[in-house]
Amino acid sequence: MTFKTVYTEVEVDVDISEFDTDDLLEELEERGALPAEGNVNAKELIEQMYYLHRQGQDCIPMLDQLFYAVLGRIA
Repeated sequence: MTFKTVYTEVEVDVDISEFDTDDLLEELEERGALPAEGNVNAKELIEQMYYLHRQGQDCIPMLDQLFYAVLGRIA
């Protein structure tokens, strides 16, 4: 008897509420689609950057922190 492997695509409608939240989070984590977790408050960073900018000081490192806190990546 001869065996052959065949690949095909199938479209299926699925109710997303049937999936467990932990399973969904795990899938997003495996895809690298979750924002970075942290205790950084974006509003606090922006306020600190505002005051540094007003004093003529460099706030670029804080901008990188803000990108990472909100987007999970650095420019």
